Amino acid sequence: MKKTSARIVPIALLALAVGFHPPVLRAELVSTPDVASQASAEADRAKVQHFLEQATVKERLLAMGVDGIAAADRVAALDQQEIHALAQRIDAMPAGGNITTMEWILIILVAILVVIAL
Repeated sequence: MKKTSARIVPIALLALAVGFHPPVLRAELVSTPDVASQASAEADRAKVQHFLEQATVKERLLAMGVDGIAAADRVAALDQQEIHALAQRIDAMPAGGNITTMEWILIILVAILVVIAL
């Protein structure tokens, strides 16, 4: 009986020591481009998600038969290059619509006529 308990105690202590062993930690240098690319990827993803939250975009998506939750899930599934390309397309979009040269000329003519009429 003493031999069994004499063996169980060291085995239990060994199991506890192995079980409570802290994980191995490791430190590495991280290059600036890696950190910058990850930060820009997060910013691009936030830009695309913010774009999807706009009311006009939600209405347009519903008109095309895409639910807002499904669109958000699809954006979450995109990889870094796809998100970056989509964010660049959002940045390239005109803010208030695309005004042609002819429309600018008409706006300027109307403004001149209003100034002359006053």
